[in-house]
Amino acid sequence: MSELEIEQRRNIKFLVKLGKSGNEIREMLVQVYGNSAMKKTAVYKWVKRFSEGREGVTDEERSGRPATSRTEENIAKVRQIVRENRRLTVRSIAEQMNIDRETVRKILTEDLDMRKVCGKKRHCL
Repeated sequence: MSELEIEQRRNIKFLVKLGKSGNEIREMLVQVYGNSAMKKTAVYKWVKRFSEGREGVTDEERSGRPATSRTEENIAKVRQIVRENRRLTVRSIAEQMNIDRETVRKILTEDLDMRKVCGKKRHCL
C-alpha cells in the first residue's frame, strides 16, 4: 500500500467526519490528486467504512498466501509493456512477465483502469 493511498484514506476519513458525500469526496480527491486519485469504488468503500465508525486507515491483516505478483514494480512493467504495444493480449503479457493471466488482468483493469487491451475477443479482458 502506497503512502499516497494512505494519505487519501486519511482525507476521506476527515471529509466523512465533516459530513461530505461520497460524490463530493471523490470530486475533491480528483481535484487534488488528478489521475492519481483513488478509483470511485475504492472511495465509496472507504466512505462506508469510516461512516460505520472505522478509525484505522491501513488494511487489516488477512490470512492466506500474500499476493506477490501484483507489486508496484510489476504494475509499472505492465504499464510500460502496454505503452510500447497496445495490441498485446493478456496471455502474451503474462507470458512475457512470467506471471499468471488473472494477475495481469487485475493489474490492467484495477490498477491501470484499462478496459480493453486488444481486438481478439477470446484473449482480451
